[in-house]
Amino acid sequence: MSQPVPPPGNPFADGAAPAPYPAAPAPAPARNNVGLGLVAALVAALVAAGVYGGLAGAIEREIGWAAVGVGFLVGFAAAKAGGNYAALPVVSAVLSIGAVYLGQLIGIAIIGGKELDVPATEMFFGHFGLMTEAWSEGKDAMTFVFLAVAAVAAFAGARKAAR
Repeated sequence: MSQPVPPPGNPFADGAAPAPYPAAPAPAPARNNVGLGLVAALVAALVAAGVYGGLAGAIEREIGWAAVGVGFLVGFAAAKAGGNYAALPVVSAVLSIGAVYLGQLIGIAIIGGKELDVPATEMFFGHFGLMTEAWSEGKDAMTFVFLAVAAVAAFAGARKAAR
């Protein structure tokens, strides 16, 4: 049921005025620090490589969408921290290729550690040459597709985040 007339009484009778809206927060400062962008991209690449390798080792397969995520994360972190520098998308693409490669090596170490009943860290650090040989023997066209997809995603993510 609606009221045909407003309720009686003045809500501002005591002289109280309505509270003004709070001021809008200041905009976030524009980041134009290429060094910070490079550090953010490197940290993101290392973290993403660990996650990518852990996922690949756990399911004993590689997932293309995970490579896209690695690339996008590296590019996004670089651009958000470093700003709109032309070099950041290119550096992000290179770092994402390295991150996917490192993730593949971590995945190989996890799988090899499971099969040999050895810790994955020992496989990775103690037998790094063996890991790279296993990667070289197991690489195929899809391996390079994952590397390329990560690079493209990093480049696109950096360009998109810098806007």
